[in-house]
Amino acid sequence: MKKPVLLVAEDNALDALLLERVLERCGDVFQMVQVEDGEGVIDYLLGNGAYADRAAHPLPNLILLDLKMPRKDGFAVLRWRQETPAFIQVPVIVFSSSSLPGDVARAYTLGANSYTVKPSDPQRFEQMVSALQAWWTQFNIGVSPA
Repeated sequence: MKKPVLLVAEDNALDALLLERVLERCGDVFQMVQVEDGEGVIDYLLGNGAYADRAAHPLPNLILLDLKMPRKDGFAVLRWRQETPAFIQVPVIVFSSSSLPGDVARAYTLGANSYTVKPSDPQRFEQMVSALQAWWTQFNIGVSPA
């Protein structure tokens, strides 16, 4: 059985590497694909350019979205997703360093399915990733990507 695809929008290479290593340590449930900004998320979803081969770049089952990124930020991605019905069923978890109530409210208003602040404590980070993988594999019922 294929692993669910986790599309990670993260412009910090060290944060992306840490997430990849923790995902592996916590059970390696997801096939992680990383893009560096909101334009990368949109290109990936649309199958543009380097992502045209759907066998190599399948649609994601889940998106982990940073808010503060260059070019198009996470808010722009959420707004685009609302305007693009083909991708509205792909769950989006905002994964941001911001705990500002305005950012949280804005993300949910724009259709985020969940919001979490990136844990700075490595143990807490691993707990969060482990919980995400457990939730996804044991409890969540999602729509398969088209």
